[in-house]
Amino acid sequence: MKRPRSSVRQEPSQSSETTVAPLRAPRLLTRRRVLVVGAAALAYTALRPTLALARRASRETPGLQPWSLARAAPGQPVEFARAVMSAAVLAPSHWNTQPWRLEFDPGTIRLVADPTRALPGLDPDRRSLTIALGGALENMLIALRAYGQRPAVTYFPRETDRDLVASITWSPDEAPRDRLLFGAIPERRTNRRDYDGRGIYPQNRNALAALIPQDLHLRWIEERAALRTFADLAADAAESQVRDARLQRERMRWMRFGDDEARRRGDGVTLDALELGGPGRWLGGRAFDPESFFIGLGAGSEARRARDAVRSAGALVLISSPRNGDAVALTAGQAWQRFALRATTLGIAQQVMSAPLEVARHRPDVLRAFGAIGETPLLFARLGHARPPDASVRRAVNLVATFRNS
Repeated sequence: MKRPRSSVRQEPSQSSETTVAPLRAPRLLTRRRVLVVGAAALAYTALRPTLALARRASRETPGLQPWSLARAAPGQPVEFARAVMSAAVLAPSHWNTQPWRLEFDPGTIRLVADPTRALPGLDPDRRSLTIALGGALENMLIALRAYGQRPAVTYFPRETDRDLVASITWSPDEAPRDRLLFGAIPERRTNRRDYDGRGIYPQNRNALAALIPQDLHLRWIEERAALRTFADLAADAAESQVRDARLQRERMRWMRFGDDEARRRGDGVTLDALELGGPGRWLGGRAFDPESFFIGLGAGSEARRARDAVRSAGALVLISSPRNGDAVALTAGQAWQRFALRATTLGIAQQVMSAPLEVARHRPDVLRAFGAIGETPLLFARLGHARPPDASVRRAVNLVATFRNS
């Protein structure tokens, strides 16, 4: 549709008689307009609080979990379980898919995978999904200890049901524990910003390493030259994922092109949170649509972002294991969650970067760089120092949990 050349209408010329004669009509019309405008202004002033409330209500999407936890344990059993579950839903997950469901029976909470939120292309063996479940599980165990309870976990209680990950029971303990990590749960963030290049103090590194169980291996890269070399690998992995149409369609499903969309859906990662610059930010969704002419610009933005992210890090870490399988991935998720929470208390930013492990041709290079040849790579992340980002959205407990009172 063609736009009009001008929005100004040209009135036909008039004779001097026609121009001078109707003197009162414009004056009456002006008074009328003044009265109408005045009445409208009075009405708006009277209704302004109501209109503001309506606008605010339209922006506030029900079903979002606040980033806060009850400091004291609720006394009523259902509310106590709800408080524990509130810690679970604040755990991180790949693309913020939140692949969990929770079930409460008196004295028991079950953690269940939600396969509708899996990433079959990016995560075909469900490693990232199970690691996310491990983080949710660990948050609940920390909350139970902080509330003065002693938790007990049955892992994969039904061998034929891969989705039923854990069953948790609890009993009173002598005193609250894990209060430091409990306080960090609502403060932890996945920080995708550029870091300032400062390294990790040895005493902090030791405190973090002590949280990894013996059946997992934690390895570090801290030398600047090695970081620069690894940055190229990370950039190539990120770009190749965007250029793979099948994988990019899966990623697009969880991209949110604005805060309003994120709040409405309660999941996913906004374009702002991805910290992309250049064409990837200017073109928005068009730069990441696998069918778009601009997909190459999106791939370039992802590559630059990954390269800069690794180069600015203070350290890189890899969690690996000689073994493989769901139980190993769940343990890794629990260990990483404690690691990330302790890092939060130390002022250390962290970001899990999955692409180098998801692109099959790069996995041997990752293992070689960390000196972990022959092991299963479970989780790769960067650490450093940066200003904390805003919190991402989470679906409320009511949307992911079922409660039975008897």
